[in-house]
Parts: sequence; structure tokens; C-alpha cells
Amino acid sequence: MINIVLFGKPGAGKGTQAEFLKTKYNLTHISTGDIFRYNIKNETPLGLEAKSYINKGELVPDALTIKMLQDEIEKNPDTKGFLFDGFPRTTEQADALDEFLKTKGWGVTATVALEADDEVLVARLLERGKTSGRADDQDETLIRNRYQEYNEKTAPLIEYYKAQGKFHAVNGIGEIAEITNRLSAVIDTL
Repeated sequence: MINIVLFGKPGAGKGTQAEFLKTKYNLTHISTGDIFRYNIKNETPLGLEAKSYINKGELVPDALTIKMLQDEIEKNPDTKGFLFDGFPRTTEQADALDEFLKTKGWGVTATVALEADDEVLVARLLERGKTSGRADDQDETLIRNRYQEYNEKTAPLIEYYKAQGKFHAVNGIGEIAEITNRLSAVIDTL
């Protein structure tokens, strides 16, 4: 079993690369954004609880996010592995993921980070915002705020996974196929 955490700032290309990697390595793609949307749309008990926080403009608590993620993992007992996209975002979430995977006899195999300069990513998101309809991709101030939050809350995961010998940085700038090849070169060594 191979379990990959795909890591990177907003606009780094995680979603695009996840599509290629899940197919190439026959992994179950777990996107926290997709899980939230599914649970909210289908009005599951967890979705209704999450929506109550979102409607108040609050962040969904880690415990609720982790429960949704665990439910998704439980739905895929025969998978060859998972590709985690958008989770974990904090060291607390990483600890919770490690503890849950241990109960299954599994673990995180590696964290692969798509790295790119902030200015390149800002330009990328502003361009994406022209067609995505996402308000947070159309306002440079909001984009920079997302990077500030990333730097404060998510960047510490780099040290967390480095300490476990599981962190791999990949240049996230270039043609999509070129970046996919760089990611595959890392994953093929695991």
C-alpha cells in the first residue's frame, strides 16, 4: 500500500497532478474539498454539522474534518493506496491521520510537495479566476491571505514530514507533463 500526501500552496497544481497520479498508480484520491461538498450536498449528519460552521464563516473543526476523512477511507478497504489532497493542513491533522492509519496497519508513505514562487502562483490563480468563478481566485489580496495562512498553519508540516524522512520537494513550475514526470520520478523510488 502506498499513501501519498500531495502538498503545496493554492495554485501549485495539486488538483491537476492528482488526476494523473491517481490513474497512474491506481490510488484512491481523497480531496477534503470533494468530501466536504459531497457531505454538504447530500445533507449527511457530518455535512450538516460542517455547514453550520461554514454558514457562520468559521473553519470546520479538525475533529469533524478528520471524521469525514476516516469515513471516506473506510469506504475503500481494498484500495492499493490513497492520494491525500488538501489534507493534512496542520500538524494536528497529520498526527490524527498517522494515528488513524496505524489502526489499519498503514501509514503515510511520503509527502510530495509541489513548490513554486508565490508571484508565479498569484498570477496562475488570477488567470484561473477568470474562468473558475471562484471569488478567492479573483482577488489578489485574498490569494495572498491564503498564502499567509498556508505559511502559518501548513508550512510546519514540511518539518513534520522531514523529521520522518518522508518529505520530497518537486519543482511545480513548467508544463503539466513535465511536472507529472518529476512527481513520478519521486514516487517510483518509494
